[in-house]
Amino acid sequence: MVTAATRPPTDARERILSTSYDLFVQQGVRAVGVNEIIATAGVAKATFYHHFPSKDDLVLAFFERRQQLFTVGYLAAECERRADTPRGQLLAIFDIFDEWFHAPDFAGCPYIRALLETGPRHTIGAAALLYLDDIRSSVEKAATAMGLTNPEDFSYCWLILMQGAIVSGVGIDSGSSSRIKRLGEHLIGLHTPAEARTIS
Repeated sequence: MVTAATRPPTDARERILSTSYDLFVQQGVRAVGVNEIIATAGVAKATFYHHFPSKDDLVLAFFERRQQLFTVGYLAAECERRADTPRGQLLAIFDIFDEWFHAPDFAGCPYIRALLETGPRHTIGAAALLYLDDIRSSVEKAATAMGLTNPEDFSYCWLILMQGAIVSGVGIDSGSSSRIKRLGEHLIGLHTPAEARTIS
């Protein structure tokens, strides 16, 4: 759905990053080796290490690119395009997920996979946690704008729904997003102040 082809390679560093982007998304950061990236990108080993002193440096650059292209450039932009209220934008996430899950190249979330592969104490796992928490923080801001009770608790619960939908969508249930969207509506109701529920 969102590949590195969005930004055509213009130099060696970009070729390496673009190549690794697609490989990491499809196979995970642990499964892809430096030699495979070098061969696929068509660069010399010395060139690779000139731009990325280690594979971890490349993975961190990949995480940043993933945020630019997918989290912000696609997911957040699509939520804003599809709805004009914080509530509508939050629920739109699961409609977008449904389309993503049914895409032929869907392979799950690179951040979740990297965290599970490396653990939270590893440089890569810790970085993945930061990107996931950035998503949670955006949800917390939306919850605050909606006037929900305990926006922080809501954001953690919402992130659980998002992550659960993605993990389930990988192979257990491609329709998980529509099911979890109903849980999202229930979660919003649980965090809606009693007086607001009475008014509505």
